[in-house]
Amino acid sequence: METAVFKSYKNGYYTFLFDNGEDMIFEEVHPRVLKQFDLKNDTSLVGKAFRVSFVEVFDDADEDFLIYRIESLKPI
Repeated sequence: METAVFKSYKNGYYTFLFDNGEDMIFEEVHPRVLKQFDLKNDTSLVGKAFRVSFVEVFDDADEDFLIYRIESLKPI
């Protein structure tokens, strides 16, 4: 798990700022996480720090296809 601050949700993408100073964009969030945190609509979550666990998702049919999916969020 890494520490990151939730920056925004826009056009289907979730942006987090990680401790190393890099923004990371996630295309997917596990449904159980979205039940816990309404990242799409709850503006009070913007600027909030989380411990983030995520995975890289590859498509065997398209070697150029790679997305990042959040598996868990724990508020700090």
